[in-house]
Amino acid sequence: MMKLNPLILSALLTHGIVAFAEENQATMMHHQHPVETTEAPLSEAGNDAFGTIQEVIARLNSNPDTDWSKVNIEALRQHLVDMNDMTLNVEVISQKAVQQGLVAIVKPTTARSAAALKRVFTAHPAQLKRDTGWDMQIVKTGDRYTLTTTTENPGEVSKIRGLGYIGLMASGGHHQLHHWAMATGVNPHARHQ
Repeated sequence: MMKLNPLILSALLTHGIVAFAEENQATMMHHQHPVETTEAPLSEAGNDAFGTIQEVIARLNSNPDTDWSKVNIEALRQHLVDMNDMTLNVEVISQKAVQQGLVAIVKPTTARSAAALKRVFTAHPAQLKRDTGWDMQIVKTGDRYTLTTTTENPGEVSKIRGLGYIGLMASGGHHQLHHWAMATGVNPHARHQ
């Protein structure tokens, strides 16, 4: 075994400790004074609901004419919770092709999703008709909903079947307009009632 001269050992240890301390200090200073950047290092704000709300707030902030006394971000948040429930907390029991379309039977899996489906199904058939021309009839039996969606256009029957329950609920570009209306204090369904 090789023996190190105590003086050399002391010098090596001192150099190592000084080098470690300098590196550690540089790291700490970097964290205390982050490099200024105009671009966020991430593109996602969190989950999709949070990101939608953040986008709405950014748009409201960028508009000098925003009437903040009418803004209602909570209404938008509640609607986004409903959308989450109708997407994730619903059991799709069956989807069956019928002449001119599809019949889907769905059932909420939580009390919250039961309330969400009731609210969403009140407005969605009329909106789907405006967006696509398709007819959606909804019948509630016990805790299940039967959605029958049909079209007069034979070329769109396979599209309805391919979309299925959640695709039919997500169809159309009206969702973004509805979200903006809710956030700015406007009832998005007022003109359709």
